[in-house]
Amino acid sequence: MQQNRVKIAEIVIGSRLRPVSAAGVESLITSINETGVMKDAIHLRKKKDGSLHLLAGAHRTEAARRLGWDEIEAKIWTDVTDDWARLIEIDDNLAGAEMNALDTAVFLATRKAVYERLHPETKQGVAGGLARQGSATELSSVASFAVATAEKFNMTDRQVRKIVAAGSRLGPDEVAKLRKAPRQVSLKDLIEISKIQQPTDRYDVVRLLSEGSAKSAAEAARSLKPDSAAPVDANDAAFRALMAAWKRAPAAARHRFREEIAGGDIAEVAAQ
Repeated sequence: MQQNRVKIAEIVIGSRLRPVSAAGVESLITSINETGVMKDAIHLRKKKDGSLHLLAGAHRTEAARRLGWDEIEAKIWTDVTDDWARLIEIDDNLAGAEMNALDTAVFLATRKAVYERLHPETKQGVAGGLARQGSATELSSVASFAVATAEKFNMTDRQVRKIVAAGSRLGPDEVAKLRKAPRQVSLKDLIEISKIQQPTDRYDVVRLLSEGSAKSAAEAARSLKPDSAAPVDANDAAFRALMAAWKRAPAAARHRFREEIAGGDIAEVAAQ
């Protein structure tokens, strides 16, 4: 790793896990104007062709650009993998940026995927198999993702698991829609969305939130359920009532019912 000043115009931003926040950039500009310095260097990845790709510091880079700077202080990394590069972006944001619930969920879910690629022995289902093959000692030396992340970012294991579960169920298009929601999506909303099994139902809830048609994921989910007050076919209602009665009946009553039906003329039983 080298540290040097690089021309801002030469930095390749590339795809990011979250867009640059206007409020975040304004806050940085205010801090720089007050203190006269940018506290932290950005991180860049130098590829074999010599191009410099941003790893961490999109807000710092944008703030410097808007201040009219030609150069910015950067830590330059070489010979790093794509997964390592993504991990730098994630950890830089989780450790220092002010992020909402949606950003946190997306970053932690992505971190889990990267972590499991780097440590395949910690992936759910793999650990048990390795342990059965006598690799328990090896496994014990590698912390699980939840534990490692909780320790790194001062969270509890339970918090990490909840946030990851919420972020893992969301596709890029759903994340993009939720970012446009007039009301900021809460962790409670994300957990509610993660419980929805049907992808079409989940997408509808996301759509309603993004359009502002529902104040919460729970409200959106309720609005998609059939109206219980709507008219029901009489035969269907009678059938449902019979099935409900059968399920409630004790075993002895069910046995007696079967004998009654089997022992007599079904038409006569039905007429009684």
